[in-house]
Amino acid sequence: MPAPVPQAPASSDVIEIERALNRISYLNSRVRQHDRLMAMAGLRLDRAAVALLRQMADSDPLRPGELAARLEVEASHITRQVRQLQKAGYVSRAPDPDDRRAQRIELTPAGRDAIDRIRATSSRGMQMALAEWTPAELQRLARLFHGMVDDFFAHAAEDEESEGRAGVVEPWSRVGEVRDGVAGDGGVAWSE
Repeated sequence: MPAPVPQAPASSDVIEIERALNRISYLNSRVRQHDRLMAMAGLRLDRAAVALLRQMADSDPLRPGELAARLEVEASHITRQVRQLQKAGYVSRAPDPDDRRAQRIELTPAGRDAIDRIRATSSRGMQMALAEWTPAELQRLARLFHGMVDDFFAHAAEDEESEGRAGVVEPWSRVGEVRDGVAGDGGVAWSE
């Protein structure tokens, strides 16, 4: 059974944060936005492929089942996506050193180059959108945003435990990392 919803109304600040997150989510999930990011990066990858490549870039080689758990999708989706990415030369399969019967999926140099181009393009767009922010403001936003995400994952894990299911797996292993004063790798391609 899911954790009960608090009876007290949310504060106006929490309501505004939720609204802002919905706006970011909408912007980031638009097909045109993804297509623009891919065009600017010079790549032809669908959103599922990009999500998988981002996950793989932020972790050690993983078994397909581990990738599915981290991305919260069915294993069959990962199998299909990995097959396509392998055919395109972005990923390869390697024997699992802990169990030779199993395989781990890892980025190839072409896969690493693709994700680096996606991140560079996304970061440039984000840098342009936030050009008027001071370095201190960017650092504060990065800290606060990562703290919020960490709290969301902790809350989701508590919900999973109260339901008697396995805990939530954080899809990105570097949560809380701040690079060059900006959190994470963006993900939103702003128009240049």
